[in-house]
Amino acid sequence: MFVFVCAGCGAELTPPLSQVSLPVHARQKYGNGAQLPVLMQSGTFAVDPDPWGGPWRMWDEIDPGEAEARGIYAPVYALSDSTPGASVIAPGDIRGTRLIPEKRGGACCGLDGADGPNMACEACDLPVATRVDDCSLWQAVRLSSDAVHRVPVDGIHATPLSWAELAEKGEKTPPFEPIATWGGRLGSNHYWSWSPQWEAAAGQAVAHLLVASQGQPVKVPGGLTADVFQRALDALLPAGPPKRRAVLAGPGQPSPDAGVDILLVPVHPQTGQTWTPASPTALAYLVPLPLGVWLWLVSPQPYLPVPASGRIPQEVLRDDPLPLLPNYLFRADRGTFQHTLVRLPAVRNPWLRTILENLTQGTSADLF
Repeated sequence: MFVFVCAGCGAELTPPLSQVSLPVHARQKYGNGAQLPVLMQSGTFAVDPDPWGGPWRMWDEIDPGEAEARGIYAPVYALSDSTPGASVIAPGDIRGTRLIPEKRGGACCGLDGADGPNMACEACDLPVATRVDDCSLWQAVRLSSDAVHRVPVDGIHATPLSWAELAEKGEKTPPFEPIATWGGRLGSNHYWSWSPQWEAAAGQAVAHLLVASQGQPVKVPGGLTADVFQRALDALLPAGPPKRRAVLAGPGQPSPDAGVDILLVPVHPQTGQTWTPASPTALAYLVPLPLGVWLWLVSPQPYLPVPASGRIPQEVLRDDPLPLLPNYLFRADRGTFQHTLVRLPAVRNPWLRTILENLTQGTSADLF
């Protein structure tokens, strides 16, 4: 575990925090006017390897060799030129700082960090962090890697859970949830939607599924997995009988058949490592999924409309009224899809570049 301190004066800025993997939805911008919750669980931090926020450079100002050195293999609108390696924490875990009023940015309902660090160390006034809590953005504090140092805490060691423990005790992420909106004249409101976390997870996974497809039709398992992935794959890949097959695989699941081409597998939420089979099939492409999403796909929580007598326990779902469901087909998150695909070297293939260009031009808007 680590405590983060100001690089200018050494003042402690956080309690002890344990490192976890950066959530897939960390850079997601969701909807319009939505109130998204806190990104990071309290007591944890994650390192974002990529720059975030201004200053920005347009794509035509960047040499292709520089872009590839940064792990970007296809054109993007602009690239951040800020310092990479920020540590992302929950807003409630920041200590000894004050907001910088003139660094509010162009936010709508809160702070968006567009003007750079907007939090300063109370002890020495060094800008040390950026708070983000504007509408449609996940709430977080980003500790600047050049202004904050992390110091190990003696005697405190957080041991990552094993895959078996995660499969048994891991928390599932429901595919539907109520989305809160900022209050208007009638007060706050909410609507039922596909989970933003699922949409971001699908955006990342679809990018990997396209690479794994090698330009051929792909078939995924039926049910919810097909609801999430199959429509996009059928629209983006050539028509015809499936030539490549994807299955769910991971801890506690049967070993995949030898003929399977693609494995949908979980990512360890603490280490960020992708699960690999004990006897990996050499040609199987591993498509990463957040653990909570993967757990729900392999073992969905059933909705059983069975009345309960007496007082209904908290964990029992009501059967009257029936739970509301989204009134639209699932759509993967466009920004996460693009962010992932441009960072996969295979995007240099002409057919994948065409898919990316069509997305940029808006011809795939109904899928994202």
